[in-house]
Amino acid sequence: MKKNIWITIAGVYGFFGVALGAFGAHVLKDSLAPEMVEIFKTATYYNLIHSVVILLIGLLGNEKYFKSALFFSIGVFLFSFSLYLYALTQKTLFTVFTPFGGITLMIGWVLLIWESIKKLKKL
Repeated sequence: MKKNIWITIAGVYGFFGVALGAFGAHVLKDSLAPEMVEIFKTATYYNLIHSVVILLIGLLGNEKYFKSALFFSIGVFLFSFSLYLYALTQKTLFTVFTPFGGITLMIGWVLLIWESIKKLKKL
């Protein structure tokens, strides 16, 4: 049951990653400054990469990695969505959340590594 939440979150984030990526590529490329388009692309990239990782954690269903999925989910929201909003509005207020998102994503990776090492030691 718990693994389905990660599959659902991955699906939602994956959907938004593709939809916003297409929006950025087809609609925004001509209306935003090139540096804002790059920021939007970075947001999409991190969004989609971590969507796949969350999906894999959900599909594998190993509860030891669910904490990583939680941090990845929070990180995508804080990192990618703050960058989307910044690129669209150029309001630097949104960038306050970006570093917290990046740190949260890194914590997710550290937790994934930690759980993997703990599992290796048991072998």
